[in-house]
Amino acid sequence: MNEKIHVLIADDHAIVRQGLRQILSETEDMVVAGEAEDGADAMRLARSQEWSVFLLDVSMPNRNGIDTLKQLKKEFPKLPVLILSMHPEEQYAIRALKAGAAGYLTKQSAPEMLVTAIRQVAMGKKYVSPSVAMQLADAISYDSEKPAHETLSDREYQVLVMIAAGRTLTQIAEDLNLSVKTVSEYRKRLLEKMRLETNAELIHYGMRHGLVE
Repeated sequence: MNEKIHVLIADDHAIVRQGLRQILSETEDMVVAGEAEDGADAMRLARSQEWSVFLLDVSMPNRNGIDTLKQLKKEFPKLPVLILSMHPEEQYAIRALKAGAAGYLTKQSAPEMLVTAIRQVAMGKKYVSPSVAMQLADAISYDSEKPAHETLSDREYQVLVMIAAGRTLTQIAEDLNLSVKTVSEYRKRLLEKMRLETNAELIHYGMRHGLVE
């Protein structure tokens, strides 16, 4: 390729950014042209110049990855955004793709898979792993019988996953930069939608459906 792929890495862990920069520096057709450590920083850099590919973490302070993704797609609908997350694919992959992501990779993925994914989305294509492809096929086949957690909004789903992981409402509020009252309201709504009553039931549900790492 004659023209290099300009990548922006948005991740709140410096050591992860350094590792990604090292991987991409070993490819002739890519250059890491910028780094962001949170969602607000990512949006500021997005508006500062043109990018070939946005490499975006799901869990970041000052606006999480899914919210940042939605804002990016609103302002830059043609910008390919590749989600790279520590969360298992079954937790966020489908939601990220529905929100406009061009692909989803876990941080456990092999470096060559990351390079392939970046090249693919830079060409305007989608990138999904075989397991995500199966999830998409299942979602289409069984949409009328989808699990209760798939009816939740993205924020309700985040609260569900955190409660299922044993986080308190106060901890969740701090992580999401919300008030405890707001988080409590999300908890109330998701309990109603899922027809559950207690945190213990949410934890059990999360473990049964693989939402807890």
